[in-house]
Amino acid sequence: MGDHDEALSKPQYWDDHYGKSDGENPTHEWFRTFSDVEDFFQKFLIQAPGTAPADDPVILHLGSGDSVVPAELHAKGYRHQICGDFSTKILDIMTERHKELSGITWKWMDVRNMTDTQDKSINVAFDKGTLDAMIHGSPWSPPDDVKDNTSKYLHEVHRVLKDDGVFLYVTFRQVHFMRPLLIVDGLWDLQLETLGGENGGFEYFGWILRKAKKQ
Repeated sequence: MGDHDEALSKPQYWDDHYGKSDGENPTHEWFRTFSDVEDFFQKFLIQAPGTAPADDPVILHLGSGDSVVPAELHAKGYRHQICGDFSTKILDIMTERHKELSGITWKWMDVRNMTDTQDKSINVAFDKGTLDAMIHGSPWSPPDDVKDNTSKYLHEVHRVLKDDGVFLYVTFRQVHFMRPLLIVDGLWDLQLETLGGENGGFEYFGWILRKAKKQ
């Protein structure tokens, strides 16, 4: 299990995984479909100031994979979306699958070093599973590579996000394990929504990260 978890942070794993795709249907929607997070989007994207479809925000999907979320948001009027992933295999698949959806760009990207994404150019960043895939080992005492990778990632998201932008992160990982990673270097003001859990169902979490106000 440990070796598998560590492999999730490497592009070869995902190239092999996505190589099994039939080109039409998702092979890996991280633990929740669009309908499961739609209320979260409604509250913190669609109805939030500056991020409604009419405001024409630039949305960056971090580790987009073959998620249906970009297409679902496109159907709601979002026409400026960048889908980044470090699997060249899935980028080819998704470019072909959604070639008729104007306004969505699929591009190779290492989220820890987004060299061709300009500073303060993104209104909304979204992650459902990418940060989670960087985490392995003991949740009580994460290995050095976990702390290094997650820190680089969070610094890069902070860099490319506009000062009034928002980073929406959906995870199944428990709050007390994630908070120490998310508060790196005091970059973010954190807000938390508990999602799911109805009728004894699986509970997961929506983090809303905004750039910390300077003291």
